[in-house]
Amino acid sequence: MNLSYRWVIVAAGALMSCVAIGTMFSLAIFLEPMALDTGWSRAGISSAMTLNFLVMGLGGFVWGALSDRFGARIVVTIGALLLGLALVLASRAGSLVTFQITFGVLVGLAASAFFAPMIALTTGWFDTNRALAVSLVSSGMGVAPMTISPFARWLISAYEWRTAMFDIGIMAWVLLLPAVLLVRQPPKPVVTVTGSSPVAEGAGLSVGQALRSPQFIVLGLTFFACCAAHSGPIFHMVSYAMLCGVAPMAAVSIYSVEGLAGLGGRLLYGVLADRLGVKPVLIAGLLIQAVVIAAYLSISQLGQFYMLAVVFGATYGGVMPLYAVLAREYFGQRILGTVFGAATMLSSLGMALGPLAGGMVFDAYANYHWLFIGSALIGLGAAGIAIAFPPLPRRALQPA
Repeated sequence: MNLSYRWVIVAAGALMSCVAIGTMFSLAIFLEPMALDTGWSRAGISSAMTLNFLVMGLGGFVWGALSDRFGARIVVTIGALLLGLALVLASRAGSLVTFQITFGVLVGLAASAFFAPMIALTTGWFDTNRALAVSLVSSGMGVAPMTISPFARWLISAYEWRTAMFDIGIMAWVLLLPAVLLVRQPPKPVVTVTGSSPVAEGAGLSVGQALRSPQFIVLGLTFFACCAAHSGPIFHMVSYAMLCGVAPMAAVSIYSVEGLAGLGGRLLYGVLADRLGVKPVLIAGLLIQAVVIAAYLSISQLGQFYMLAVVFGATYGGVMPLYAVLAREYFGQRILGTVFGAATMLSSLGMALGPLAGGMVFDAYANYHWLFIGSALIGLGAAGIAIAFPPLPRRALQPA
């Protein structure tokens, strides 16, 4: 198969991540109209998002393991079918518990079927420009707030929330089911040169050995701390800006600026990682993230929020894909779906921690200062853990 097909894999992966994450995060758009129509509490509706993160963590590990065994296509096909079905069922939910199960559990389970399998598949297609390719696949997550969310808002304005959610479920089927037909396994690598080249030191490990290895422990802890550091500031940024005196609509636009900057950050960090190495770029990104989080304590004007949003969005968007590249370099392609799925599970726990911690901090102190202080310290901790990544050994390749 022509290796130019690998860019088709990248495009399919980016589309899948956009639709999956976009439909899940559209819950923020549905929150107010759902609460007004049904009388369900906002906390009860919002808890579906917490369930999304928790289920995504476990689901990412399971789907990743299944993709190692059966291939990515069957996994993403099941995910596409389940995602549309979950949204259709959630649109017809007659009680809050039913909605929490259909949207919180089923949508989270379906959305997790795309990230780890498609990231693992993409790394198998690329020997060069691997970090850039992985970054492009994950760029779908950055596009989601600028596409699915406005579409959901338009549907709700034109119809009502149940019809809007039903239509988004149908749209998920229309976009994803053709895309899964493009998914192909990468061609088998053939070594034809003699020389010294990096190889995955864990390529011969079993899954159990890999998950107990120092490399995975460092990878998982760094991923967890990175997400725990930025999830709270991301989730509470709009509320923090309004607390600082920024108008509500302008405060919402800060989140959009972060998402747009994340697209550029993924490209920038992907190119730099291919040229300079993944580890130094990741450490630098984590340090910048921590500094920017701390800098939010000293600002209050909309222009200042925009300026930091560009750097913050580019940084957290840029570092996220690099964990998959490191996992590929350390553990090889054979068990990558399982290993990266397990790392994603830890990152989801970190993502679930930040919003909860931010809410507790605000309830206790009526401000977000300790959230940003704590998040910045956790961010510095993530950079410190990342320094422990051992260098990748080099071995001589033998002629084929």
